[in-house]
Amino acid sequence: MSQDIRPADIRSVAVIGGGTMGSGIAAACAAAGRDVLLLEASDALADKAKVRVDALAANDAERSLFRDKIAVGTMERDLPRLSACDWICEAVIETLEAKRAVLSAIEPVRRDGSIVSTNTSGIPLRAIVEDAPARLKRDMLVTHFFNPVRVMRLLEIVTGPDTRPDACETLSAFLRGKLGKGLVTAKDTPNFIGNRIGLYFILSGLHAGAGHRAAGVDIARIDALLGAPVGFPGTALYGLVDLIGLDVIDSIARNLAATLPEGDPGRAVASLPAAERRMAERGQHGRKSGGGFYRMQKAADGSKLKEIFDPEAETWNAARKVALGPDSADLATLFFADTPDGALLRDVLGGTLVYAADLVPDISDDIVNVDRAMRWGFAWGKGPFELIDSIGPARLIARLRQEGRPVPHMLAVLEKAGAKSFYDAQGYLGIDGRVRPLPPE
Repeated sequence: MSQDIRPADIRSVAVIGGGTMGSGIAAACAAAGRDVLLLEASDALADKAKVRVDALAANDAERSLFRDKIAVGTMERDLPRLSACDWICEAVIETLEAKRAVLSAIEPVRRDGSIVSTNTSGIPLRAIVEDAPARLKRDMLVTHFFNPVRVMRLLEIVTGPDTRPDACETLSAFLRGKLGKGLVTAKDTPNFIGNRIGLYFILSGLHAGAGHRAAGVDIARIDALLGAPVGFPGTALYGLVDLIGLDVIDSIARNLAATLPEGDPGRAVASLPAAERRMAERGQHGRKSGGGFYRMQKAADGSKLKEIFDPEAETWNAARKVALGPDSADLATLFFADTPDGALLRDVLGGTLVYAADLVPDISDDIVNVDRAMRWGFAWGKGPFELIDSIGPARLIARLRQEGRPVPHMLAVLEKAGAKSFYDAQGYLGIDGRVRPLPPE
């Protein structure tokens, strides 16, 4: 008989894997006053993990707390110590084989009632626990932290059909109440919510961007349009790719090509366009390689000079300040304008919003989780459905029909319900067309 853990009883945490994510999770738990056991594959890796955790301390007092609360060790020597842990978080390399191997090792030593989670950005839970013991399936869920762990609010929770509800409730209460995370509930689908929509924005944007660049809209203007007017961070599209890295984008695209369901529009853009492929092949990945689409150079007088890469000419040019017209102050006006700027927004932003509106209820049971995922995980000022409300759902539906395109599922639900928006003073539109009260954050 499993001994269930009450929320207040999560006092000891084990983190398996001390890389960027694991060390961040360990630091967050220690900062919340929890005892943490951080295990690595070897003493050398454990030492490196300890250095990483130390570097995450906000000040000397927190650094001292970390030294008191975090113990490091190895899987070979310290595995039996997991029997004292309330929550075991696996955060090893993002491969199915590695995660299954860790779970197989910890299962015999953990105690009944302990909660186990895997930190994965998109490997399905069902694949990870396939052929696992029934006890593990009951105690297991996904906790997808976003990087950097101590900065990003978003945490996606994914449960399986066998996950006991109280395990999810107990861990959720700890993550929300003690770590200050904003939790969204995602379904066990490829890349969950945030990365499913966020990577579609990036990859579809790169493909559409190539056509708009050929039509005379340069990178600086594309990013200017996809930044402040939309409520997105200043990195917009190309700056975001530089931040993440073209090599990482390429890897995720390959994964999406292999895992997205047949007929999903994301499959058509699950690859790097030709120009970006050439950049990746020569190691021009972004900030970590010294420059991708943007770079900083030192001028002869010692000042810094920002340059932008022209992917077609393969040349660097001095960055210029982009002046957007008065239409940019109103998103709906800009979005529906019969101009190159409007066409760019409809292709990239509009395509992403339509994609998101067709994913509910497949990736989430409601639109609120989707909007919160994009606001908390990608720093969007508004989520997809909030953006559709800003643009005007009826106008968007009319435009889609005018272009002979299908109306995505949630827009069809809205239209059938006779609603004018996805949100109003009473709450949000549910998947059944009824207004539901907003759940607390």
